Amino acid sequence: MKILSITIFAILSFGLTGCNLYKSYSRPEGLPVDSLYATPAAEAMAAPDSLKPLGTMPWRQLFADPLLQALIEEGLGSNTDLQVAMLRIDEAAAGLKAAKLAYLPELTLSPNGSITSVDGHKAVKTYEIPVNLSWEIDLFGKLRNAKREKQMQLLAQSAYAEGVRSELIASIANCYYTLLMLDSQVEVSSSTIDVWREQVRTMELLLKVGDIHENALTQARANLNGLLASHNTLLRQQRETENSMCTLLGTTWRPIGRGSLDAQTMPEGISAGLPLNLLSRRPDVVAAEMTLAASFYSTNQARAAFYPSLTLGGSAGWTNALGQGVSNPGGWLLSALAQLTQPFFQRGKLISNLRVAKDEEQIALLNYRQALLDAGQEVNDALFAIESYGQNYDFHSGQCDDLQRTVRSNEILFRTNNATYLELLSARQELLNSRINLIADRVSQLQAVVTLYRALGGGAEMQ
Repeated sequence: MKILSITIFAILSFGLTGCNLYKSYSRPEGLPVDSLYATPAAEAMAAPDSLKPLGTMPWRQLFADPLLQALIEEGLGSNTDLQVAMLRIDEAAAGLKAAKLAYLPELTLSPNGSITSVDGHKAVKTYEIPVNLSWEIDLFGKLRNAKREKQMQLLAQSAYAEGVRSELIASIANCYYTLLMLDSQVEVSSSTIDVWREQVRTMELLLKVGDIHENALTQARANLNGLLASHNTLLRQQRETENSMCTLLGTTWRPIGRGSLDAQTMPEGISAGLPLNLLSRRPDVVAAEMTLAASFYSTNQARAAFYPSLTLGGSAGWTNALGQGVSNPGGWLLSALAQLTQPFFQRGKLISNLRVAKDEEQIALLNYRQALLDAGQEVNDALFAIESYGQNYDFHSGQCDDLQRTVRSNEILFRTNNATYLELLSARQELLNSRINLIADRVSQLQAVVTLYRALGGGAEMQ
């Protein structure tokens, strides 16, 4: 027994000093954190302490429209993908609980009995009611690393669920803004169609008295039919967008109540925050790192498999099979066992498992690095989009003002026979397109802010 104790102590000392099997995960060095923001706009929004980082802003503060808030609340309660993600968290929590309980002894009750008769003699009845115990001693951190792996998997799954939540909020908001854009475009299209219908009726009267040629009337009718087709397309897109919204809400189709595009506002005085915040705010980055940590502990488990395992066991129970000369004997049956198992030849299985575990850890590291690069790209793209759509809005706004003056001038010139009707039609068509573009620019800018909010980890409840 003394020799066994010395052997166990020697093996334990060697394992702890030689293999670092109890080493904890630490974040790798050399990650592309400081260079995530590459554009001047991103750098300008990254540093000021006086501004609140957009990613830390509660979604109710960012989306002030009460109708949009109600839709987001409904989606968070009914969306199918989010419910599945929450169930995955419960599965991971159950796995962690099992890993924690692995430290405890395993107890089994296995009663058994038998009836034996030889050459027709009186049957002999025997029975045992034992309770068996088996307890694995965690000499080289196999159970510890398994528990930590499950912990990291739970954190990764929780981060994934937060990513689904953040994506859901952004999708509902973008879908809502698309509906507002289509509403405004339908309104502009309807008013333009009314004007063109009146013009067609006027031209039909002018043709009868010979003041215009027939080609002007046919051109006006062709343009009116083109407007009607475009208007019908907008109505179809409205219905399809409502269908998409209902899918996000986890419900069948219904009309979606909504406000107006002009009433939408975005908070002022926001910043992108420091690039390092992406490590703690973006759920996909957190999930990638937790997956890396889980792979780290999985590799430690593969290393621990090369070292001995110590299992303590025993049983205690009642039996009537203690002797043959005593009628119906009975008494307690006790036993104890200590087993030390050292893997010697496993046909390359342990080496292959370690190699696979190391490769999986490297894959997880590369995925983590790529998640950071993707996060930086999304932030840079969203920041540039906000600036670009803002400039386009100013350009199209000036274009609309000029085209409105052009249309008024052409109407006066047409009445005095100093301009053709085709010139007037062309000016009106350009004004319509410019107004449609102006609406699209406004919505694109709102959606770019939503994209930046999601890219910075907004909408997740992670601390």
